[in-house]
Amino acid sequence: MGASRSHGLDEQFPIRLDRPNNPRSLDGELVVGNALRTVTLANPNLVVNLLPGVQPEVFREYLQLRTRRLRSLTIQLGRTDDNRCEKQDAPGHESATHPHDATPVGGYWADIGRQVPMAGDTTLMAHSMSNTITAVAVLQLVGAGTVTLNAPLSQYVDGSPYGPAVTVGQVLSHTAGIPNPIPLRWVHATAGHSTFDEAAALEAILRAHPRLAAEPGHRFAYSNIGYWLLGRVVERASREPFTSYVTAHVLRPLGIDPRDMGYMIIDPGRHATGYLEKYSLLNLAKGFLVDRALIGEYAGRWLEVRAHYLNGPAFGGLVGTARGFAIFLQDQLRPRSALFGDVTRRLLYQRAHTQNGRSIPMTFAWHVRERDGAPYYFKEGGGGGFHSMMRLYPAAGRATVLMTNATAFDVGRAMDTLDSAFVRTERLGR
Repeated sequence: MGASRSHGLDEQFPIRLDRPNNPRSLDGELVVGNALRTVTLANPNLVVNLLPGVQPEVFREYLQLRTRRLRSLTIQLGRTDDNRCEKQDAPGHESATHPHDATPVGGYWADIGRQVPMAGDTTLMAHSMSNTITAVAVLQLVGAGTVTLNAPLSQYVDGSPYGPAVTVGQVLSHTAGIPNPIPLRWVHATAGHSTFDEAAALEAILRAHPRLAAEPGHRFAYSNIGYWLLGRVVERASREPFTSYVTAHVLRPLGIDPRDMGYMIIDPGRHATGYLEKYSLLNLAKGFLVDRALIGEYAGRWLEVRAHYLNGPAFGGLVGTARGFAIFLQDQLRPRSALFGDVTRRLLYQRAHTQNGRSIPMTFAWHVRERDGAPYYFKEGGGGGFHSMMRLYPAAGRATVLMTNATAFDVGRAMDTLDSAFVRTERLGR
């Protein structure tokens, strides 16, 4: 994106538009209240920065975007030169409007204590939203013939306690019956990351949870352990460390900058601090659920969660910006993906079934729901201090992603609000 331009569309609704350097090939209309401005874009992509002076419920009612060729919309909080931001004292978010109840995100801070606003290059923890990228890596290897979906997981993972009946495909679709204990303590501080032993951490979890929770293939049951083990599948089949494989074969082909997505916090100064709400059940139970070493200080009604990494990158270790995930989503909306051929791509969206043929709301990479009679695909991620979701609407040619640094923020409700206008507008524009 090029330099930002500030438009006083209405004193009550200040909006800043990030525009490309050569905005000539696409026309669209941005309507805010009774004020209208026409914007032109070089690519089918628009980023709207909602300044802190905008009331979320007002913005939700008045913002309409109409264009025929627009493929993705990113709405994120920007910084302002006045002191309105200072009056807010709560975490922020990237890439969505607010939900109907704006209380969980009453302010727009990446770090409340240091008074750092959320910005487009602020990185956040993606948690289980990472699983879709893990599934992409596995399916790439399926396409290359080095992984077989019906093969036993134990063929690729030495020491798996779950037996030969569990297959790679079942693990991908969460039908393997692998247990799913609460994973909030499966993290470690950034200071100890260079010496952290992931293999030992995984072995300890497998020793503590060696029995299946259900018969393989018989029902859908989410499992973080399963996706942690898929990282081992990638390593065995590719003969590369999991994070190296994803970087080289998923992120780099998409042109995603390491500062926008990866498995490291590259710049701590632009990484958001995660927060728990002071008056919440999670905060009350934090001593049992969260490593005490990661608990920071209170900032008003928010409790800081210190910077950390997940013990298993494959089940939730991605660090990134909404922009980084948007690039992946844009690839999935194109007629041809840069990541794999059509046959493998179809596997990514093929509805999964149990062994008795019952359809489940899951593919090998996504959860599935319907909107207006058409399926859409989504992945949510949440953990200590962060909550995120991305959605893909292939029939409408649309995708949305929302990342927040507040565990309690209702990302599903927020995206329902955003997408109700975003997807409907696309249909009107056709």
